[in-house]
Amino acid sequence: MKYLAVLLVSGWVLAGSGAGTKKDIVDTAVSAGSFGTLVQAVQAAGLVDTLKGEGPFTVFAPSDTAFAKIPKADLEALLKDKEALTKVLTYHVVAGKVMASDVVKLETAKTVQGQALSIHAKDQVKVDGANVIKTDIECANGVIHVVDTVLMPK
Repeated sequence: MKYLAVLLVSGWVLAGSGAGTKKDIVDTAVSAGSFGTLVQAVQAAGLVDTLKGEGPFTVFAPSDTAFAKIPKADLEALLKDKEALTKVLTYHVVAGKVMASDVVKLETAKTVQGQALSIHAKDQVKVDGANVIKTDIECANGVIHVVDTVLMPK
């Protein structure tokens, strides 16, 4: 089964991360585990194959803790609405490989959903108000940065 998951704050070892060959975004995320809500959302939206594609992509990926901030009824409704779910998930993805050293120089980044994320890099890097809690998880087709809040399109 194909999954998309992301890495949480720290202490996780990516299976195969030091083995020479990088995995794609989906497989890298799967190796981390513990992101059931994101996995469920990506599958429900039909985005697994896209995120396994050539890319490159930059994914600002919310953890399960981030999803837990959404009221349960609201999250359940979102997971059942493929169109709305796709908009939310694609709002977390930027075309191209944007490493943390590049992110801190930006004020905005256009998402594949079409809207721009606001970026603030003073004391801590924030994307649309969400804290970036882990950066530069390199993948064969892009990079993952973990955020502590699910980003919602305007």
